[in-house]
Amino acid sequence: MSDTSGWYYCLTHQTVEKGKGCRGGDRMGPYPDEAAAARALEIARERTRAADEADRKFRGDDED
Repeated sequence: MSDTSGWYYCLTHQTVEKGKGCRGGDRMGPYPDEAAAARALEIARERTRAADEADRKFRGDDED
């Protein structure tokens, strides 16, 4: 069940939504505020880069 009061980013419409909106599978969130929801794709890219870097360090790929 999704939070009906949070902010979301709709991947289908590429818009920010508050509360109920498009189906959960089409949304990212919830986010604490509208500005964070608007940055959803950027936040996801940042988190992916950080996780990829952590994986490289764990495997030792960053050592010379």
